[in-house]
Amino acid sequence: MGFPGPEHFLFIPGVLLIGMVLGYVMGSRAAREAGDRKRRRARE
Repeated sequence: MGFPGPEHFLFIPGVLLIGMVLGYVMGSRAAREAGDRKRRRARE
């Protein structure tokens, strides 16, 4: 088991960054939908 190659140091941060972006987008969408539902319920 040797030292990881240079692709390791590019791949891992890349995957983490993609995961953070996807999590932010999906979380903001879910929060927006929950807020819309709450406002609709308050109007009724």
